[in-house]
Amino acid sequence: MQPHQALDAAHTLALAREALAIEASAVQAMGDRLDQQFVRAVERALACTGRVVVTGMGKSGHVGRKIAATLASTGTPALFMHPAEASHGDLGMITRADVVLAISNSGESEELTAILPLIKRMGVPLLAMTGKLQSSLARHADVLLDTSVAKEACPHNLAPTASTTAQLAMGDALAVALLHARGFKADDFARSHPGGALGRKLLTLVSDVMRPSEQAPRVGLNATLPDMMREISAKGLGATAVVDDAGRPVGIFTDGDLRRLIEKQTDLHSVVAQAVMHPAPRTVAPDALAVEAAELMEAHRINSVLVVDASGVLCGALNNHDLMRAKVI
Repeated sequence: MQPHQALDAAHTLALAREALAIEASAVQAMGDRLDQQFVRAVERALACTGRVVVTGMGKSGHVGRKIAATLASTGTPALFMHPAEASHGDLGMITRADVVLAISNSGESEELTAILPLIKRMGVPLLAMTGKLQSSLARHADVLLDTSVAKEACPHNLAPTASTTAQLAMGDALAVALLHARGFKADDFARSHPGGALGRKLLTLVSDVMRPSEQAPRVGLNATLPDMMREISAKGLGATAVVDDAGRPVGIFTDGDLRRLIEKQTDLHSVVAQAVMHPAPRTVAPDALAVEAAELMEAHRINSVLVVDASGVLCGALNNHDLMRAKVI
């Protein structure tokens, strides 16, 4: 290794662009030669009543862990099995209901080839991703996915770069095809990601984050300005619903409305709710997604929304702060 030299920015960018071009070309070429073997791989995985057991050594193993995680999060039960550990007991992870997905660019990784006869003896379907179609892995495979590349992005054509990108892309293609075949939807994805932002957006209901009925500000049609201001202050929403005798919101009055009344020098002593409210306030159902309430507020440039039940009766309220606390927005 030579001593560190001053970085040549132009040369560095040129190398980076060349690496990206090589890897993009490798993925494109792999896509162009996809055939019925890929369809058979999807069929085998769909027919599997157990799990897809992904295995691979070295860099292929790192890719395999990611593929297993992607499959598991998109509706295909999967796990990663280290081939070296498999020879020391972890082979027991595999059941007859499973499918094995083995990954090796050379198809000759010693730790992997050592367990291939055992996998075959179990009668478990073997799917293979390899760049060498005459390798030991390819010969043992029931289904062969060609992930060969013309060259690595490494300038010495040594470090696994384009080949691991090809493996990763093939794994993503397999996961996408499987999730489509299973009818896997966004809300299914959210259920396996409850701690993530998408999970919160797709699983959190208005009823989970709204202020309950007793905390929802409300006054009658003939409420005076002091009545409205007391309710706004007590409930801390910055507004109050104006409801009819049945408890259905027919209007809303905000602290911004109060400022505008003062600016107009309105006789505040004579004000009643019905005369100064905004009619037909924006409402949302408690079983709606919280993200829908956020979109409603954004679309109409409002900071709060009233929650009504199936009969149109006020049963709660929420504002932007409630949604932010729940990390919906």
